[in-house]
Amino acid sequence: MTRSISITAETFPLRRKFAIARGTKVRAEPVSVEISDGGVRGHGEALPYPRYGETVETVTATIEQSRGAICAGMSRADLQTALPPGAARCALDCALWDLEAKATGKPVWQLAQMSRPRALTTAFTVVLDGADAMAHAATQARAFPLLKVKLGSREGVLADVTRLREIRHARPDAKLIVDANEGWRVQELARYAHLLAAHDVMFFEQPVATREQDALSDIDLPFCADESVHETSDLEPLPPAYGWVNVKLDKAGGFTQALEMVKAAKSRNLNVMIGCMVASSLSIAPAHLLAQLADLADLDGPLWLTEERPDRLVFDGPLVSPPAPSLWG
Repeated sequence: MTRSISITAETFPLRRKFAIARGTKVRAEPVSVEISDGGVRGHGEALPYPRYGETVETVTATIEQSRGAICAGMSRADLQTALPPGAARCALDCALWDLEAKATGKPVWQLAQMSRPRALTTAFTVVLDGADAMAHAATQARAFPLLKVKLGSREGVLADVTRLREIRHARPDAKLIVDANEGWRVQELARYAHLLAAHDVMFFEQPVATREQDALSDIDLPFCADESVHETSDLEPLPPAYGWVNVKLDKAGGFTQALEMVKAAKSRNLNVMIGCMVASSLSIAPAHLLAQLADLADLDGPLWLTEERPDRLVFDGPLVSPPAPSLWG
């Protein structure tokens, strides 16, 4: 084998603060890998997930521990059992897909036996802020027909109802999804569910922590699972309250597992949204391909960056075109 691997920790400053229930970030810090074999190079990127104890250092160290196996020719199938779900496996898995595509001259969509990808409409995120500021942000994003509204504030559900009401008033035309990032308590959510229901929200994403989610079945609102679902095996124990599931490559550990998850979720009659982290186009490219099979796409990560990769994805308002082969796949 002539394989080699390089690992790079990168920093992309954000255009403005990205605030959610768990905190605020001002930069994206992905870990990217390049796997070279016989002059052909495959690339992958992933975002460490602080929610699951990942850091740039731990992800880099995990990839480094796999260097010998990767250079000795480890396959994508072997990678699935060699590493757990998470950012390290994601970066390596996506790089191996890209490497095979470039080595064989066949795009990943053909290798994965999918249809030719098309342009997709992405959601745009309205980050957590005061009600007036969020309404203004929703107005500024008037080109986007689907808004992902970050709630779960420390003030509680009732204050978030005010935020949601102002956003709905500002954008009566928009489809809305709400992501509370586990920020609400289930008793309070139940108490104010009727007020949330008044604003025509498609679904409420992971409103409470996993330990409280069984009680969602008693609340008459549509829900989407996110933090409680990493890989395919997590679909089985999901409570029936969840009609949607958010599949993210960084969580699942790459395109291989995420593709399996989407198919498994569909077989269980779950609707699927493909989500993303705030990341460069290299992260979003495989998610874009995966989103061809999904019901919704939330792929706005690169729009938050002040600078991007040379072979960036092309956004035309809310429409995201498939990546150029030079970027990924």
